[in-house]
Amino acid sequence: MTEQTGNAHGGARIEVRGLSKDYVHGGLTLPVLVDVDLSLDAGEMVAVVGASGVGKSTFLQILGTLDLPTRGSIQFDGEELTRLSPQRLADFRNKRIGFVFQFHHLLPEFSALENVTMPSLIQGINATKARASARDILGRVGLSHRLTHRPSELSGGEQQRVALARAMVLEPSLLLADEPTGNLDRPTGEAIHQLFIELNQERGSTLLVVTHNPELASMMPRRMRMVDKGRLVEETEPPQRATPSPEATHEASS
Repeated sequence: MTEQTGNAHGGARIEVRGLSKDYVHGGLTLPVLVDVDLSLDAGEMVAVVGASGVGKSTFLQILGTLDLPTRGSIQFDGEELTRLSPQRLADFRNKRIGFVFQFHHLLPEFSALENVTMPSLIQGINATKARASARDILGRVGLSHRLTHRPSELSGGEQQRVALARAMVLEPSLLLADEPTGNLDRPTGEAIHQLFIELNQERGSTLLVVTHNPELASMMPRRMRMVDKGRLVEETEPPQRATPSPEATHEASS
């Protein structure tokens, strides 16, 4: 197999500013996220931990454009996602964002190969090329011998490897994972997290993983804790971002 060195788009740079999400229930407004800020560099790997109910999954769904914020800004490589039409947003999401959830959501009537081929076919990619890409990524996650097996014929760890392969087959700019090892035993969960890291390094996607498990989160270079109403607290030193030199600033203003 030819080694992958990065994806077609490269990892996405994400800027979230003042993100808020309210729900209305029984005539009352319930704030779930309040003024959340987050910056992710292209290709960065980040884990977010926190107690149940603080808004981690809601934040991930909004970041992945599965839901819209009540207020705030999400910039994806400089493009403001909150202003896109629903059709444009769906197309953007399918091409640029990959998802892995706690429950694999594989189609039970299809084989592992067919499940992983599906995203490419939806994008209109030639069936032969789509199957080749699916075989390649399934081989990378150690499932070359399971191509024709349906989800019910796979173990929990194998099912999640198929889900990871499906999320990565189009080499997304942003990969979002919501409790991806929540249903797995500890050794299997650690192996899946290691695959996330290896695939990120090989293919260059920006990676954000939400997890309850601090031991698994510790495998990530950058860790954040989400507290009440979505506030994010750094648990590791954030990466140093380049700032313009005084000379460059002077030249730009002259």
